[in-house]
Amino acid sequence: MIQRIQSVFLLLLALAMLSVLALPLWHKVDGLTGQELTLTAFGFTTPGKPLAVPPGPVWVIGLLAGASAAVAAFEIFQFRNRGRQLLLGSINLLLITATLGASFYFSNLGEQALNIKLEGKFLAGFYLPTLALLLNLLANRFIRRDEQLVRSMDRLR
Repeated sequence: MIQRIQSVFLLLLALAMLSVLALPLWHKVDGLTGQELTLTAFGFTTPGKPLAVPPGPVWVIGLLAGASAAVAAFEIFQFRNRGRQLLLGSINLLLITATLGASFYFSNLGEQALNIKLEGKFLAGFYLPTLALLLNLLANRFIRRDEQLVRSMDRLR
């Protein structure tokens, strides 16, 4: 249910991870040759001149981000079973961390594809999983707080 604060955090987490799918993660421009390379969640794009794109399954970033958004959306509707919500929150923590790791790995591959002396720039899509990690931790904290409240009420009966 969206009336609990942890549900709002989980909804924002899902939106942040879906935004990773739409926004570019990393961008590098070689000023001398005019070549550009942009990393998105599903691959490298090269507007303008063709460029040898680094090989590798970049789509893994999109898969992990989509899975994380799906787990967060499913977690919202598990409000009757807080133990399952906490388990899903732990799984989501691993998915978000893997998304960050894959993004960093493929941005390093992109760094090596163009002039190594110039640095690329991380864009908004790269930082959104960090926000999602924070939202996941806050949601898990409030889920635990609800569980403790229910257990304390059971002791009073």
